[in-house]
Amino acid sequence: SGLDSRMAPCTHSVPKEASQPARRVFVRDLLLDALIGIYPEERVKSQKILINLELWVAETPGEPPRSYDEVVCYELLVKRTKALLAEGHVDLVETLAEKLASLCLADERVLRTRVRVEKPEAIAEAAGVGVEIERRRR
Repeated sequence: SGLDSRMAPCTHSVPKEASQPARRVFVRDLLLDALIGIYPEERVKSQKILINLELWVAETPGEPPRSYDEVVCYELLVKRTKALLAEGHVDLVETLAEKLASLCLADERVLRTRVRVEKPEAIAEAAGVGVEIERRRR
């Protein structure tokens, strides 16, 4: 009957990530200098980029974390981001975003990440232009 079919239990499976408790670790509006872009001047003159990282980290059931070793450290994320930029020129913000997503997912506890890379000075009329991607652990 109509009512019975609407009340039937949902038969699709719940993704593992959705059923696992997670904490969101983030780095917001990290302003750094980078050699990024496809134009000749962008290969030799650094420009400001704005980076935002969000990481959904699996929580261990039970007690909240009590030590530094039990958490994904945002300070370490910033240091690794700076080291990545120090490797040299990157043509595209999309490429940088993918590299940053891989960096975030390198920690096995990270279930998914959202990375946003902006060039705040690229277009005079815009506050910023760039790309935002989301990647999940496979």
